[in-house]
Formats: sequence, C-alpha cells, structure tokens
Amino acid sequence: MSLLKSTGSTHRTAQPYPTGPAQRDKWILQRRQPKAQLNPSQPYAFLWEEECDAAKKPAPTSVIFLTNRECPFRCLMCDLWVNTLDRRVPPGAISSQIRYALEKLPPSKQIKLYNAGSFFDPQAIPTGNYRRIGAMLRGFDRVIVESHPAFLNGIRGERCLRFRDLLPGQLEVAVGLETVHPGVLEKLNKRMTLDSFQRAAEFLQAHRIDLRVFILLRPPFMSEIEGVEWACRSLDFAAKCGATACAIIPVRGGNGAMESLGTGFARPGLQSLERAVEYGLSLNRFRVLADLWEIERFFDCDCSAKRSARLRQINHTQIASTKVMCSCENKTNWGETSTNCEYRLPLPNVGDGLGGEGDISLLNQFL
Repeated sequence: MSLLKSTGSTHRTAQPYPTGPAQRDKWILQRRQPKAQLNPSQPYAFLWEEECDAAKKPAPTSVIFLTNRECPFRCLMCDLWVNTLDRRVPPGAISSQIRYALEKLPPSKQIKLYNAGSFFDPQAIPTGNYRRIGAMLRGFDRVIVESHPAFLNGIRGERCLRFRDLLPGQLEVAVGLETVHPGVLEKLNKRMTLDSFQRAAEFLQAHRIDLRVFILLRPPFMSEIEGVEWACRSLDFAAKCGATACAIIPVRGGNGAMESLGTGFARPGLQSLERAVEYGLSLNRFRVLADLWEIERFFDCDCSAKRSARLRQINHTQIASTKVMCSCENKTNWGETSTNCEYRLPLPNVGDGLGGEGDISLLNQFL
C-alpha cells in the first residue's frame, strides 16, 4: 500500500533554484501535481508494525497517517503535501480519524500519529480536540507525534505541554533535523536553523519529552560520499541534542521540485544507507532506524533485496549483522569514508553564523 501518489514527473532538466524563501515557495508550488482526494473524516492510511523499543524488544505499534490541513512550510524535498487538505478539518475530525483506524488495527503498545506536518500546528490539529484525543490514547505506553521546531518553544510550545499532560504514557516528538550542512539546510527551504533545532531539543528535554530525529541521506546538492559524511555528522549532532532515536531517510524524488534540480539531486544507494546506519549504531547513544518505506525504489543491483533485508533485520535488533558482499561496492570511491565515518570533520558551531530564529513570518500568518 502506497501512501504517496506519484506526481509522475520525469523531467530532469535543471531549472534555476531561487535564492529567497518566498521565491522558493513559489518555485516549489509551481512544480506540483494535483493532490489526492481525501476524506477529512478518515485517515489517509494506517498500518500496524513492530518497532524496536529502548529495551531492544519489538514493540507492537499502530501508525496512523492523519488527514489535515497542509503544513505552512514548503520544504524542497517534501512529498507529504500530496495527502493533505487546503482547509482546516472540522471540529472532532481528528479524533474520529483515530477511532476509525484503531477499530481496524490489532492491539499495540505504542502509537504514531503522523500528520505530514506539525501535530502542534493548531491549523492542522485543532487544540480543542486534544482532550478527546488524549482520552483515546490512554491505553498506549508511548505516543509519537511530529513537529517543526517552531512549535516547540515559547508560547507555541505550551500546546505541546498541554497535550503531554493528557497522556498517561510517554510522549515522544519526532523532529526533522534533515542535515547539519548549513548551506544545504538553508536551501531545503524549511525555515529552520541548527540553533532553532537545538532550542526545540532543549525544550523537550527540559519537559521530559523524548526526541526522535529524522535525518536525510543525500539531500539535494550533495554527492554520494558527501551524503554519507553529512548524515554521520547529523547523527553526531542528534546525539549532542539528546535524541533517543534517529530515523535515516534516503531522499527520493517524485514531487516535481526534486526533478527540476537536474543533476542537483540523485537518489542515494543502499550501501550508503547501510554505512550511515552502522555509524549511528557505533555511537551507542540511541536507536537507529533505516526508513524502508518504498525501499524498492532504491534497488539498483542484484544484491539490493539482500541489503534491504539486512537493514530490516538491523531495525529490529539494533545489531549490525554480516555485511552483504557485492562488486557494486567498487562503483563508489569511498576513500576514508567507512562504516565508522572517519571523515574527521568538526561539528558546526551552533550560534556562529548558523543560528537565529529562522524566517517564521509565514508561520505567523497561520497562528
């Protein structure tokens, strides 16, 4: 079952990418295909899975992909907008969606409520629905939601605390760090800085909320080797920020904007995903999970299925199993970049030209 409706875009001619946030928003929107037709009273998808928990045991997990208003940020690599609405959902719609999915899913210990944006964006998840949602989640040991850092600080962060107080179990918030490469992070048009991410992490830690981090493997404007090196650096930064879990997401195309970058974007190889995951495990600081959603799109060799199976096993055990041997490893000149990422580059200095609040002027229009 695919959650994403392919845009069908195969255009690979590079088109100039703007330098300003507002111009980038327009550029990205112009390359979109139509959204999926969704029912605001139902989640657009849901599934059951087992995920390795902090004790390295399989935790039965319900995953519900909520239908709600689109995120106000226009990230270059994002394809989640396909399954969003252009308007706010009616009162009570989110709790109805959760009930709809739970009635059809097997029992589980933890639940992920992913909404293709920020759970604490009141235009996406109405705050008036929090109490009813919290009542429905009383049977779960852990509740995992996602958020942009802009909603995890100051007055906006109070919504997160209000929701946390309604849960008997542990709240975990997943935040997209994406990459610590300052130039690439800025070009992703997420309107986030390393400073704002770190402040969000400190906010969560101060209020005993667990942090899950999303890290991109080979975002646009990076070579294969750079993609691995900066994924490793991003894992280092996530450890510094107190993450309890990191999901490494191999970047794919299909949203129209990525294809318009021409040679500025290429999908990473599965070998690169293996290297990044192995490095993350070597830190022994958090769980490291390879995002295997539609992983078949990354198959490019006879060994790909074996590599995918190995990554799935690592996700379940958090142990780097025996490597898959294949001549395709020789196609990339890895140099000193190895499973322990011996690139020996320093972490960026947060606050040294990379910080600030970011551009939240667009966000303020929605709050």
